[in-house]
Amino acid sequence: FMGNIEKRESFYKLLSKIFISEIDEDSLKRIENSKEFKLLFPEYSRWEERTKKSRYKLIHEVLNVDYTDIAIMHLIPYESFYVREDAMIESGGANPVTQIYNEYGYRVNLDKARAVSGDHLGIELGFMALLIEMQKEAFRENKSERAEFFKKEQLRFLKEHILQFAPMYLINIAEQARTPFYKDSAKLAIEFLLEDLEYLSNNE
Repeated sequence: FMGNIEKRESFYKLLSKIFISEIDEDSLKRIENSKEFKLLFPEYSRWEERTKKSRYKLIHEVLNVDYTDIAIMHLIPYESFYVREDAMIESGGANPVTQIYNEYGYRVNLDKARAVSGDHLGIELGFMALLIEMQKEAFRENKSERAEFFKKEQLRFLKEHILQFAPMYLINIAEQARTPFYKDSAKLAIEFLLEDLEYLSNNE
């Protein structure tokens, strides 16, 4: 059971890292050296550009350019953009997601995250990882009711926030990204989030 929690937490951390800012060499290396690399990133693992270009050019001239397109220039990774009638990004303290973060002491460096608001997909995925970590901590302390509370919080946040906009955003990435890395990442994220919804719902 704890193994499943660990796996879920690692997936949320991985996806948060991918969508929160441009990929760095260390993170890309860890992805490519993973035992599940070919399964999770099928198109990217077969992509010839990956082995033809130097690591520096692959990251800075190809992958990071694509990230800028799908996260900053052309597509919008913010929940408020999708759920507000005026399609405005709520970057102030009135953002309901920011209020939830404050309850849990979740602090985000927006500059480092390349974000203008806390309801950025990458930040919300990171918050899910934090809730899972809190659930794990409760289990370690044999506080089963507290662990159950954090699991319910995960389901609530996933349903009321992440799944309110992530599928639409990720489908757009899968269609518009220029590189197999971000196409695979988007498809992986959609599949994982829907599986996690089923997992949390069935284990209420």
